[in-house]
Amino acid sequence: MAGKRRSEMMEETRAKLIASARKAFAEKGFAAASMDDLTAEAGLTRGALYHNFGDKRGLLQAVVDQLDAEMATRAHDIGIQAGNDWDGLLAEGVAYIEMALEPEVQRIVLLDGPAFLGDPSQWPSQNRCLQTTRLVVERLIAQGIVRPLDPEAAARLLNGAALNAALWVAASDDPQDVLAKAVEAFRFLAEGLLARSS
Repeated sequence: MAGKRRSEMMEETRAKLIASARKAFAEKGFAAASMDDLTAEAGLTRGALYHNFGDKRGLLQAVVDQLDAEMATRAHDIGIQAGNDWDGLLAEGVAYIEMALEPEVQRIVLLDGPAFLGDPSQWPSQNRCLQTTRLVVERLIAQGIVRPLDPEAAARLLNGAALNAALWVAASDDPQDVLAKAVEAFRFLAEGLLARSS
C-alpha cells in the first residue's frame, strides 16, 4: 500500500510540475521561465524538479511530449472523421499544420522545442506518429490507392512535410497567410503518391 501511495505522489508531483511548466513556457517562453517561479507555482521545490526531470530541459521535454501526444491524438481524431484512409491521412496532416496557429503549440512545440531539444524528427513522439502514418500508407498501398513504394519512405516524407510546414507557419510573420500556402502545397505533394486520381 505504501508503495502505491508513493508512486501516486510521484506521479502527482510530475503532473504538477508539467502543468506549471506548460503554463510558464507558453506565457514566457522556455528561456525566460525561471525554475524558481515554476516550482513555486506548483508548490514544490527545485529538488522535486531535479529528481523528476533532471533539469529544466528535461522538464521541457516532458511538456513537449505531452503537447505533441495531444496534438497527435487530436489530428488522429480528425482523420478518423474523414471517412476513409486517404482523406484521413490528408486531414491529419492538415490538422497538424493548422495547430501551428495555437499560441501554446507554436511557442512550446514549434519554436522552443527545436531550439532547446534539437531536431523534432528525432523526438520519441514524432517517431510514434511516423509509425502510425506508415501503417496507414501500407493499407493505402494494399488497397491500390497509393503507388507501390516503400511505406516508411512515404510516411517519413509526409510527416516531414507536415512538420516543416508547421514550423514554417509558427516562425512566420504572417502565420495565417503562410498556413494557406503550406496546406495547399502539402495536399499537392501528398497527391503525388496516388496510384490513380481520386
